[in-house]
Amino acid sequence: MKDIATANDGKFTDIATTAKGEPRATVALTNPETLWFNTGTLCNIECTNCYILSSPKNDALVYITADEVREYLDQLEERNWNVNEIAFTGGEPFMNPQMIDMTEAALERGYEVLILTNAMMPMMRKKSREGLLRLQAAYPDKITLRISVDHYSKELHDEERGKGAFDKTVTGMKWLSENGFTMAVAGRSVFGDSDADSRAGYATFFAENDFRIDAYNPAMTVLFPEMDETVEVPEITTACWGILDKSPDAVMCSSSRMVVKRRGAEKPAVLACTLLAYSPDFELGETLEEAERDVALNHPHCAKFCVLGGASCSG
Repeated sequence: MKDIATANDGKFTDIATTAKGEPRATVALTNPETLWFNTGTLCNIECTNCYILSSPKNDALVYITADEVREYLDQLEERNWNVNEIAFTGGEPFMNPQMIDMTEAALERGYEVLILTNAMMPMMRKKSREGLLRLQAAYPDKITLRISVDHYSKELHDEERGKGAFDKTVTGMKWLSENGFTMAVAGRSVFGDSDADSRAGYATFFAENDFRIDAYNPAMTVLFPEMDETVEVPEITTACWGILDKSPDAVMCSSSRMVVKRRGAEKPAVLACTLLAYSPDFELGETLEEAERDVALNHPHCAKFCVLGGASCSG
């Protein structure tokens, strides 16, 4: 199998220019809507194709604290970002012992909260469930939990996440449903199903369990493509916007940033992208002010997932 360097023949090496010497496309932070926090890369399970390599042993990104979250919420107000949503991802967010406190810190400032979780044991601990119920009562309809259901079939989901994972996740989802929480689902497109077949399968799964999730709404049932950095993709130049008739404002880094805390670091850092936690080019500084600078699209994921979507800008 090709590695990232040989697959892309020296591409994505210069932040300013492509391998052909053309000016690399950049994206400005024009409409910040979501501030993400990575709660830490520790997870209760280890998936076959985890894009961030989460596991019970990986603490490359350590637990962020509620006080650190509050500091960035202060910065949001100081910088006057138009953010309406605070989102938490991991790892498994409920592994972080301050997850409920961090959620409350965002809710009490008036933000919507999105939590990405596998809905397994960490979320189902008594302390987590009690905290979620308390916050749901205090801030109704302000919390959405996006559950990782890699495939609507038990066999293929467990192939990714381990034997028994599907049943444990469904148990967690049933608890959330019974207690009136808003749920969404994150699935994977690594199994060869068409988009239509995947959504039909999820629709059946939701109906069988009486889950109030719309399988045909991409915001409620998100199907993530395979995160394969070895696939050859074209670089995005400044000319591509016109060729593709696409605005830089449609790219995720125009509307969001993610805060992480690296093992051994004194302070958290702000990243341009939720998908590129280990890429130095996408670390923008320690503050939101520093993170307001433009982002160069210097990674295969920028091209494959965020700009092209199957298109070509070969002109």
